[in-house]
Amino acid sequence: MQAEVKGSTMPVLEIQLAPGEQVVSAHGELSWMTANIQMSQTTNSGGPRGGGLLGTLKRAVSGGGIFLTRYQAHGSAGLVAFAAKVPGHIVPVDVAPGRAVLVHRHGWVCGTPGITPTIALQQSFRGGLWGGDGFVLQRLEGQGRAWIELSGELTQYTLGAGQTMLVHPGHVGMFDESVQFTITTVPGIANKIFGGDGYHLVALTGPGQIWLQSMPLPNLAHALEPYLARDGATAAAEGAGLGGIVGGIMRG
Repeated sequence: MQAEVKGSTMPVLEIQLAPGEQVVSAHGELSWMTANIQMSQTTNSGGPRGGGLLGTLKRAVSGGGIFLTRYQAHGSAGLVAFAAKVPGHIVPVDVAPGRAVLVHRHGWVCGTPGITPTIALQQSFRGGLWGGDGFVLQRLEGQGRAWIELSGELTQYTLGAGQTMLVHPGHVGMFDESVQFTITTVPGIANKIFGGDGYHLVALTGPGQIWLQSMPLPNLAHALEPYLARDGATAAAEGAGLGGIVGGIMRG
């Protein structure tokens, strides 16, 4: 198996599979593949606990879906590709027994069959752009390599034992399972992303590595909201105003 991340702003992960080799992804991650790649659905990623009923139910309850998608090359070498959904990075991370990683909800792109994805945390926040899904972390455990999508620019820190970084939940990209995490709230300070129930931060305490992303999807959605949330009357008024300006120029 050979993997290469191509591009810069909107990277693409291309994986060359030898006959019989496989990768597994969440449903719907595929971008393109050669004709000899066979797709199948499975609830078992191939990891030590990948087929467990509890892990499957946890994925389903959190909105991650029951099924995973398996890609296998048949007859000859094949290619499968996964494109980034937003500007950012696709990074590899090696998972081993005793070294799991926690990843933001939409971070896991794909992995070798030994990777087991489950839900590590689902924290609801009242109102805001997070809605009913809240703050969700996936746990990737087992044995193998996973590829993670992180949005915007990527910053990595190594925290010493007892060292804490306070992070806006949207900026949490990935961290070692050895890093302890808690949700903290700064009362009395409204957060435009989460709503009016206080300012939420994630306390990440070492030892271990953390990967932080600069462009959380909720922040991006909030930045685009003024350009999308326009009713028909507003659009018509703006159109009439533009028409009047153009008409005045033509008459002049």
